[in-house]
Amino acid sequence: MSQSTTSEFLFGRSSSTSACPKSKEEGEKMQTMEEVFHMNKGVGETSYAMNSDVQNNIISVGKEATKKRIVQALCSSNNWPVSMAIADLGCSSGPNALRVISEITDAIYATSRLLDRPAPELMVHLNDLFGNDFNTIFASLPSFYKKMKQQNNTNNNHNNKNNNNNGSNCFVCGVPGSFYGRLFPSNSIHFVHSSSSLHWLSQVPGDILEGRALNKGKLYISKSSPQSVLNAYSMQFKKDFLNFMEIRSQEMVAGGCMVLSFLGRNSLDPAEPHACYQWELLAQVLMAMVSEGLVEEEKVDSFDAPYYAPCMEEIKWVLQKEGSFILESCEAYEIDWDGGVEFHSDSFKVLSCGERVSRTIRAVVESMLESHFGSHIMDELFLRYSELVEHHLSNNRTKYINLVLSLVKKGW
Repeated sequence: MSQSTTSEFLFGRSSSTSACPKSKEEGEKMQTMEEVFHMNKGVGETSYAMNSDVQNNIISVGKEATKKRIVQALCSSNNWPVSMAIADLGCSSGPNALRVISEITDAIYATSRLLDRPAPELMVHLNDLFGNDFNTIFASLPSFYKKMKQQNNTNNNHNNKNNNNNGSNCFVCGVPGSFYGRLFPSNSIHFVHSSSSLHWLSQVPGDILEGRALNKGKLYISKSSPQSVLNAYSMQFKKDFLNFMEIRSQEMVAGGCMVLSFLGRNSLDPAEPHACYQWELLAQVLMAMVSEGLVEEEKVDSFDAPYYAPCMEEIKWVLQKEGSFILESCEAYEIDWDGGVEFHSDSFKVLSCGERVSRTIRAVVESMLESHFGSHIMDELFLRYSELVEHHLSNNRTKYINLVLSLVKKGW
């Protein structure tokens, strides 16, 4: 699940494929995050659809917050809504893409039945970048609509007369584009959900991109990174998150609710292991391949991940500055690197922990790594990564920290 803007470039400090362009012609050859970054497509061995147990776990820990806020959005108006618009930002593909929407519609139907009200018609917007595998989602819609029809007929007979299209009162569409830009008309969205997306920045921080801050041999923040790198990442996150909140404020109705779930940290230190060690291990693998002549060192030095795991202090600073939303709650959860055994499919359980982590990471970041380093090293890179992760987790208890924010737009 991933986002970016169109105006800035993908990675790097000095690489000819990723630095600021020296000419118009060079700039035209460079690719933006929107053009490059997407989860691995299809349903194959390395696809996101087959390797998204971590994200499934993250959706699970935010389930109660999502149910609570969608009910609040449903009941916030003085008049019972005839229709509601819902947006899932950074929906990606695979089974998780429609899972959130199913849980949201379940909550709406249950509340409508409890209050003996007709369930509103639902306009569901699934958003991700242009390279997202929307076709896999669309192929799942017939079975999704069938379930909605059965549920709607069971729960609510008030507005069956309007169900002339898909047999339910839920209508799903894809909205390709970056959530760091406008996606919807003003005052049109009642509920926004986003999971495992907002830790992706719109671009590599500008100071790093322009070569003013160096982070050689690393892909992201680490214990050896200079303070200028830490500052650049923090500033870029604040800029992006502020932009995200300002745009959502324009698009959402007063009293609308939002649940945002993304990777973060508990510590003020952005170089703490929970926040960055998955990138540290990946950098170690690449530098080992450099020493063997398999990867150019300049390629490693010129790559920086457009990613940031913020702390709550940074998030609250942005929310206070933007000012349009009330932060109803914020919870932090620890998530196993491999997603937790209880969330694994049968095919995933037979893999070692290191293999599960490696496949999960590969399904998410391979598109950007392949664009920079080339496709020829991907199999070897992630084989070595699985072995290093296995060794690391045998001696360390490193977790992801997932933050779940519940917000309400002021003005109702």
